[in-house]
Amino acid sequence: MNPHVAAPMRLTTLTVFCICLLATVVRPSCLLGDEPVQLTAKDKLVVETVLRLQNFDLESSPPAKAAVLRYLRAEPGSDRYFELIERFKPAEIADSLIEYSLGNASDTGGVRGAELLFAMNKGKSLAAITKSENENQAQAAVQLIGHAAGKQTVSILLPLLHSSTATVAVRSAAVKALGKRLDGQQQIMKLVTAGELADELKFAAANALLGSSNAEVATNAAKYLELPATADSQPLPALAELVKRKGDPQAGLKVFQTVGTCNKCHKVQGKGKEVGPDLSEIGSKLSREAMYVSILDPSAAVSHNFETYSILTLDGLAVTGLLISETDKSVTLRNSEGIDKTIDQDDIDIYKKQKTSLMPQDLQKLLTVDQLVNLVEYALTLKKTGN
Repeated sequence: MNPHVAAPMRLTTLTVFCICLLATVVRPSCLLGDEPVQLTAKDKLVVETVLRLQNFDLESSPPAKAAVLRYLRAEPGSDRYFELIERFKPAEIADSLIEYSLGNASDTGGVRGAELLFAMNKGKSLAAITKSENENQAQAAVQLIGHAAGKQTVSILLPLLHSSTATVAVRSAAVKALGKRLDGQQQIMKLVTAGELADELKFAAANALLGSSNAEVATNAAKYLELPATADSQPLPALAELVKRKGDPQAGLKVFQTVGTCNKCHKVQGKGKEVGPDLSEIGSKLSREAMYVSILDPSAAVSHNFETYSILTLDGLAVTGLLISETDKSVTLRNSEGIDKTIDQDDIDIYKKQKTSLMPQDLQKLLTVDQLVNLVEYALTLKKTGN
């Protein structure tokens, strides 16, 4: 048999078989509803089949499309999940892909999802979330854009540095994301030299620019920026250097309980004061880098429900602290000493949320670099039971 004739015949037969198989799939109208998805063996077979068919148009077969969308709903984050989206780019999956990516912004899967969103021309939807009132969502979107937007990164994120509505945490995240790219570093440097970078962003900028692999950027940044000095007057190493160091957790526990003053505001396993978040499981929630940021630049890492508020009463009393409760009759704030103060609504002249954290902004002044490293090493041991 002439092989040049036989091969096309076999391909045609396979294609016809697969199309016939796709036409038998049930529930073609069940795409992306809210009900839990139960994949059938036929769904899985359809998915494997369409992936093997070159130049297959998913829109040409509603039953096949239904099977693929069911699979995507049922298997988010799997290799097949990403392969199917990359191959067919179904518009119907965009919203759930955004949700998946935001929920996994610190993982490879979340970044891969964001890359696919930009490949599907859905990057604007992710960019819009950077302006969300939900700070956690906005930060996650900024982080993802920094990893996935490529040359669009600067045009999307640079405006956030001038935003009057974005929080310090979101704007600091934007500085960090921009700092991953040379063109982003150069734009930050322009703001620094022009004196247009907000003071609360200078710590993030110093870490991004002083640690640049570009000698010109690093040299110019050193003329304008510096990282804060520590207790022994030694300059603080850049974040990229700190995360490489390992410490002694037992020595870190001592720092936590004494010179670090951490237990004056935080509880660990029931011990300490309940001003800031309970840190009993903090090692399961933050990476080593995020741990340093939360200590050295707390306003860039404020936990949800631990924002700082300030009240000025009609008779001139100023109160600053965490919001404990708010009713039609009164507001209760807890100050940095753990003392609750309740103020009648009728007595309030000014009441607003602050941009900075209640946590001290210059905690590193109390610690040597070694003590700081030991403190982070101890904090990383505070994990959920079984971790």
